[in-house]
Amino acid sequence: MAALPLLRWGASSLRGGHSSAPPSSRLFSALRRPPAAARCEPGSRVMLKGMDYPELENWVRSQGFRPGQAMMLWKCLYGNNVWAHCYDELAGLNKDFRKMLTDHADLKALTVKDILNASDGTRKILFSLEDGSVIETVVIPCTSGRTTVCVSSQVGCAMNCQFCFTGRMGLRKHLSTAEIVEQAVFARRLFSDEFGSITNVVFMGMGEPLHNIDNVLKASAIMVDEQGLQFSPRKVTVSTSGLVPQIKRFLQESNCALAVSLNATTDEVRNWIMPINRKYNLSLLLGTLREEIRLKKKYKVFFEYVMLAGVNDSVDDAKRLVDLVRGIPCKINLISFNPHSGSQFKPTPDEKIIEFRNILIQDGLVVFVRLSRGDDQMAACGQLGEPGDYQLPLLRVPEKFQVAL
Repeated sequence: MAALPLLRWGASSLRGGHSSAPPSSRLFSALRRPPAAARCEPGSRVMLKGMDYPELENWVRSQGFRPGQAMMLWKCLYGNNVWAHCYDELAGLNKDFRKMLTDHADLKALTVKDILNASDGTRKILFSLEDGSVIETVVIPCTSGRTTVCVSSQVGCAMNCQFCFTGRMGLRKHLSTAEIVEQAVFARRLFSDEFGSITNVVFMGMGEPLHNIDNVLKASAIMVDEQGLQFSPRKVTVSTSGLVPQIKRFLQESNCALAVSLNATTDEVRNWIMPINRKYNLSLLLGTLREEIRLKKKYKVFFEYVMLAGVNDSVDDAKRLVDLVRGIPCKINLISFNPHSGSQFKPTPDEKIIEFRNILIQDGLVVFVRLSRGDDQMAACGQLGEPGDYQLPLLRVPEKFQVAL
C-alpha cells in the first residue's frame, strides 16, 4: 500500500499506492484467530504485545498473579509514557512477577535497523523482524501539532496495484499483532521528545491491512484502548484496496476510521491499476459502503484517489467520481503520484489537480489535497518496500492509455 499523509485543504502547494494478476481466493480468506493465552510450559515464552488486555489478564492469572499486576504491566507497555522495551523499565511490579516475565515473556517484537531522515522532517524507520524480513514505518510531523505514524501490516502485498512500489514485492508474510502495535510504540519512544505527542495512526504502510484483518483489528483495538496507547478511534485510520467481505467485518467490529483506495471511476481502469476490482468491482464496493455506513452514526469514509496523468485525472473522471460517491458520507483525499523505480505512471500536474478538486467541491464534496512527504527517502505514499529480484508482473496497459504512459 502506501506511506504517509499530511492532509491540507485544497489550494495548498502540491507535491506528491494499490495493484496486477487476479488474487486467488486463498489469499483473501480470513486468517485464523490467535488462540487464547494459556499457562506457560517450562521453556515456553509469550509475546506480551500480541495480547489484548483481557488475554493479558487471563494469562497473568494463569501464572498465579493478581489481575492488578496485569493492569500495571499493561500501563508499563503502553501508558504512563513508559512504553517498556526491557525488564528494567517495568517499574512498580513486584519482584516475583518481574522474574516470571523475564523467564516466560518477550517485550519486543521488532528491532530498529535504520532511521532515514527526509529533508522535510519525515522519518522512515526500517525494522528487522525475527526472521530477517524488513518492514518500513514512517513518522510525519506537522506544524499544526499533529504527528502521524504510518504503520505496515504485511511484508509486501498481494494486491499488485500497478502504481505502488510495495505491490511489486508480492506478499511475503502477514505481520503479527505485536509487530503492528510495536511500530506505534516505537514511534512514541523515539520521537515524542522531538515532535511532541504522536496523535494519529494510519494503516497505509506496506501491505493490505484488511488482508490481515484479524491482527489489524486486534492491533487497532490495543491502540485505542483507554488504559493503553489512548489514540482516538477517529485518529486511527485503516486503509483498504477494497476487500468487500473484510470491509463489512471492519465496519461492524471497529470504531476506527476507514479509508478506501478508489483511484479510478470506471471498472476498465480499476481492473487494470487495481486488480482486486476484478473480484470486487466498483458497484459492489460502493454499494457495500452505502449499506454498511448507513448503520453507523456520524461516520464518514475517506476515499483515497491517487492521480495518474492521462489515466484517471480528466474532467469526466471528476464528474463520474461525484456520481459514484453520491449518498456515501465521505471525505476525498487527492494524492499526487510519487514515482519509483520501474514506474510507468506520471504525476498529474498541480494545476490539473486543482481543477479536478474544484469540480468535486462545486458539488458539495469535502476534498483535501494530500501533500507528498518524505519522497527524497522513498517514504512517500506508494514508495515503501524493496521488491528485490522477484517482482510481481506488470499488467498489460489498455491500448487507449499507452500514449499517456
